[in-house]
Amino acid sequence: MTKISIRFFGDSEVRAVWDETRSKWWFSVLDIIGVLREETDYQKNRNYWKYLKAKLKKETPQLVNAANQLKITASDGKKYLTDTYDAEGVIELAKNFPSKKANRFIEWFTYSDETIDGKSKTKAYALFDSSLYLTLDVSTVNGLQQIHAYLFGGLYNFAGQIRTLNIAKGGFQFSLAQFLPETLKNIEKMPEGTFDEIMDKYVEMNVAHPFMEGNGRSTRIWLDLILKKSLKRCVDWSRVGKRAYLRAMEQSVNDTAPIKALLSSALTDKINDREMFIKGVDYSYYYEQADEITEVESNE
Repeated sequence: MTKISIRFFGDSEVRAVWDETRSKWWFSVLDIIGVLREETDYQKNRNYWKYLKAKLKKETPQLVNAANQLKITASDGKKYLTDTYDAEGVIELAKNFPSKKANRFIEWFTYSDETIDGKSKTKAYALFDSSLYLTLDVSTVNGLQQIHAYLFGGLYNFAGQIRTLNIAKGGFQFSLAQFLPETLKNIEKMPEGTFDEIMDKYVEMNVAHPFMEGNGRSTRIWLDLILKKSLKRCVDWSRVGKRAYLRAMEQSVNDTAPIKALLSSALTDKINDREMFIKGVDYSYYYEQADEITEVESNE
């Protein structure tokens, strides 16, 4: 039942693990070192942390003593003991770090959970344990609306509501609002007995974009729940790169083969694994960073 999290500073991962006893997150020191040094080489970051830790022991020993060793999942899928800091320790480490990025990192780390995305992401984590997760009729549009309402309730006044305005992104016009109710009825009727059928339904829902905001985050959970229901599979989103995913989704309007190939290669049978679900949430929100949707027309 270990809860894990992956936050993204730019394109860099900052892994975290939940301490149930103390009710707090602990963050990987090596990930923070890598972010602040702009270094992806694990061994180099490990060596630098050894050097910095020795230096801090002389200058601020209380900071070194505040580190806690916990097991965090590595890129090979195994868990290893690694030095971690709680939120207070992370900020203190950054303050003592000789990097121009430190101030921007502290600002990001301090306020990221207070944004709409941060609060919505916390709700997404909780979805796995909610009764709603078990009772959703995911084959329906109503099921998708319930997911959206759960993620964004209290954050957007349109949470769970089908949009009545037209929206576009990157020059692409999503389904016109005046035809959206009929479009969604047709999508709801689409079969979902095979992977290809489920992906066709997912792509069509993406083109429909039924909500003013939060479509990608909601529909990726919706997709996983349909895959779980019909095929006893879900997507291991950590195996799906951000740029590859966004490019394949852009292409899917005319050609669904790239997105089908990308996601089929990332399927897993770990459909009841809490860590897999939480990791999927982390990556899903990462895909949406810097995503902009603009209102282009009112149908009033």
